[in-house]
Formats: sequence, structure tokens, C-alpha cells
Amino acid sequence: MGVGSWPGVWRRGLVLAVLALLLGLFMLLHAMIPNRVGNLGSLVETFLPWSGVFVPVLLAGGLWRRSASAVAALLVPVMVWLHLFGGLLGDRSRPGGEFTVVSHNVGADNPDPVGTARALAASGAEVLALEELTQQARGTFERELAKAYPHHTVLGTVGLWSRLPLSGTRPVDIRMDVGPLAETKPAEIKMGYNRALRTTVATGQGPLAVYVAHLGSARVNPRAGFWTAHRDRGARALGEAIAAEQNERVVLLGDLNGTVDDRAFAGITSQLRSVQDAAGDGFGFSWPARFPVVRIDQILVRGVEPKSSWVLPATGSDHLPVAAAISW
Repeated sequence: MGVGSWPGVWRRGLVLAVLALLLGLFMLLHAMIPNRVGNLGSLVETFLPWSGVFVPVLLAGGLWRRSASAVAALLVPVMVWLHLFGGLLGDRSRPGGEFTVVSHNVGADNPDPVGTARALAASGAEVLALEELTQQARGTFERELAKAYPHHTVLGTVGLWSRLPLSGTRPVDIRMDVGPLAETKPAEIKMGYNRALRTTVATGQGPLAVYVAHLGSARVNPRAGFWTAHRDRGARALGEAIAAEQNERVVLLGDLNGTVDDRAFAGITSQLRSVQDAAGDGFGFSWPARFPVVRIDQILVRGVEPKSSWVLPATGSDHLPVAAAISW
């Protein structure tokens, strides 16, 4: 290539260069994307790590066009992506962690609750939080987990199994049912579809407040966009409950139907930190089980030290179980 051809190398692929710069700005300024139309901001934040897949696409285009400007411009989105997510690459776990917790949405349509229960018991965790328990499967889990976990509590569709004594168990109102008709429903009816609880685990280091939650579903459809009304209302209520928690040591386990990058969880993430972000290996995606692309099953803590976090093998559920080891 002659010296005279260099100006052409820089002029070629200007469209690709502009797209690369726009991609970088898109990632950098994602918090400014409004939620007013179809919760677009939350949708972007849910899948923000995957915005990096456009970098190799643009790089291939730049190389094909032999465009120096396009390749150089790609440094912007690469640096932004590394700033946002580079810390999640690799293994951040540390030795130690004498207390292990597991959370699993066991799936209402799980065809193998027996196998799921046995797999969870084999994890060796001190506590197991289960979400999306059905009345039909509840007895199976109680029977299969009884030997390893002599203490358990179930309120509605969520439960906690523990090797250590539990006390102070109560439902947490995450406002799944609102409006004038909700006030007329008897407590026993509401308890049937309760989706959050709070209990205290008596550890050797003192009481540990444990919350188990299964927030409302999030859906993407052409009319409503990213529909998260029930989930967001539940996230706010759960954040308020945690803010009122008197115990300095808190663990939140559950299927939150969203990532910790989503602004909808600011009321929770401002008080608790993700064990996966602090001490995990990679991104720890948990859903869907066959090809995980997002982490919506969360373990968040306050007042304890995350040591490691990992994803357990698939069960009969469409979610993967998530686990963490903590210390005091």
C-alpha cells in the first residue's frame, strides 16, 4: 500500500465509524434512555452486556472495508464496555465462606421435583430458598429435603429450608394484589399466592435476616413494550421492607425477574450488594436454563462478606439455581 493511499483508508467506512461512536455513546449514556415509552430504559439495561456483540460485527465490517477510521472508532465502545463490565470478566471469588446459600426458582411446570430437590440437597448449602412452589410439588420438596434440612417455612409460593433454626417468619407484602377488590379478599386467600417472606436464621455468629422473594413477571410485547408494572411495584415494596429491617445482617434470595443493572431495582441495590458482582465467576447468567442470557435470579447481601458465587447445574426448572458463600 502506497503512502498516497493512506487518506483513502481513513475516508473509507465513515458510516461504520459513526455507528461505532454511536454504540459507545449508547452504552455510556444508557441511564439517560427514558422509561416513559415501553420501559425502554429498563429493557436496554437488562440486556446491556450483550451490546458488546456489535463490536466484532462492526470490526468485521471495518476490516472488510479496510477502513482505519472505523477500526479506530471501535476503541470507544470497547473502552466503554470494559468500563461497565470488565470487572465481571474472570473469577472474583476468594477463599473462605463458611455459610452457603442457594436460591432456585424450581418452576411450576417442573417435571422432576424429586430430582430437583435431591440436587439442591447435594449442594450442601446451609439454607435453600425456593420460589414458584406449587401445592402439588410442595409435599415432594418437604419430604425430600426433610433429612438434610430439619427447619423450613413456606408462605404461599416461596419457602426457605434451613439446617439451622428459624424464627420470626412473616410474609412480606410486595403488592402483587392492589386496587379496591384487593382489600375485600380474606387473608387466607391472599396467602395462597404470597410471593415473599422474611425470616431469621439462628447462625453461630448471631441472627441473619433472610428475605425470599419472587417478583412479578416482566414481558415484552408490541403494545406495551417492556411490561414490568407488577415487578416494579414489588421491587419498590421490597426495598421499603429492607430499609425498615433492623438486623444489620441481611440476605435477599430470589427470582427478581430483572438484573441488578435495571434502574427499577435502585431501591434494593442502594442497600444491598450483589454477591455475583462482588465475588462471582463471570456474569452468572441464570435464565433460561437451556441457554442462559441474563441473570434474574439474585443473591444480595448486607452486613456479611461475599466470598464466592456460582451457578449450579440445571434441574427440571427453566431457571438455573444460584449459590453463594459468605462469611461474617
